[in-house]
Amino acid sequence: MIDVGRADDRGRDDERRQLWRTPAAAGAVLALCALTEWAVRTDFRAQALQLGLLLGLLALASTLSLALPRPALAAGTVTLAVVLSLVPFHTLTGAGACAELVALYRLGRSGAQAAAAVLAVPFLALALSDPADTATRVLAVLLAALAPAAAWTGAALRARDEALESSAARQVVVGTLLEHTARGERARIARELHDVVAHHISMISVQAETARLTTPDLPAAGAQRLSAIGDTARAALTEMRRLLGVLREDAGTDSAAAPAERRPQPGLGELNELLDDARDAAGTGTRLILRGLPDRLDPGIELAAYRIVQEALTNARRHAPGAAVDVELHYTEDSLRLRIRDNGPGPAPTSEAGGHGLLGMRERAAAVGGELRTGPAPGGGFLVETELPTRSETAR
Repeated sequence: MIDVGRADDRGRDDERRQLWRTPAAAGAVLALCALTEWAVRTDFRAQALQLGLLLGLLALASTLSLALPRPALAAGTVTLAVVLSLVPFHTLTGAGACAELVALYRLGRSGAQAAAAVLAVPFLALALSDPADTATRVLAVLLAALAPAAAWTGAALRARDEALESSAARQVVVGTLLEHTARGERARIARELHDVVAHHISMISVQAETARLTTPDLPAAGAQRLSAIGDTARAALTEMRRLLGVLREDAGTDSAAAPAERRPQPGLGELNELLDDARDAAGTGTRLILRGLPDRLDPGIELAAYRIVQEALTNARRHAPGAAVDVELHYTEDSLRLRIRDNGPGPAPTSEAGGHGLLGMRERAAAVGGELRTGPAPGGGFLVETELPTRSETAR
């Protein structure tokens, strides 16, 4: 957990340090030092007043120029003043030498490494020319050695900052991708729980109730146990719907699930088995109607169609018990049309527009580029219709 007060204090300290590091502040401090050094070293009685003033102006130019807003302009001005101090007059203040290093560092930090290298050349040339004045020779050698180092230091720090920013940006992108992946995985888990597990629990409830009502001469204890099985299954469905709501709202914590049994995903080839299970569970008629020429489709299309039919059958058993269901598959040249209709009472006037089951069916249809419509069927009952494309857009 972050201490906000300490973070604010660190932020104020950083601002204060940054203020002292600004070029204007550095130029003012160095200019004051240069004037002090110039006043101490200058003998106004033994030296012409005009020459002393000129050297003072060069000392100011070599330091105050740091305050210029553009690093290239500031570095060029400082370098010119330093060279003019060294070559004709063989003198340079220590503050001026420091200002030269700061200007080249700032120029390298701004990204103009080539310009910084060019501005360091005069000092190398002056050092190689072997000036007769010892002080000038020493200053030239020092600046020839330190000026490129200052520029390279600025460039290196700039590269480090850019690398840190790039790393931080990558971490943000990776975190965002992981978050979206986790949300998608939770949505997929919720959809699979609703379509697979809830389907089987619903069948347990229906079979228990059917066995209790249709078994002749069933002992009272057996009927009570079957009724308890049905109540337990319905309670499990209620808890599962609550869990699905948490997953869909993306507000729960992820938990490690046990590895599921690996098996191929179902397709339309397993549709007859699904319908047989529905007939056995509900004890009602469930017909499969085929139109067109059946063809092997993309596994994703077949899985979506299978799950939509599975959920529609589950909804029919839950909301229209005892109703017959017709499942129609219409194969066309570029699409598969599904139509699942029951002859029950249809949706209640006060029922919600759609629960998790209808939402899951719409998501599955949309995931493969299809559309799904639900509502009252003409003449009574409930109707689920969807059209799933069987060809990609590039193949048309």
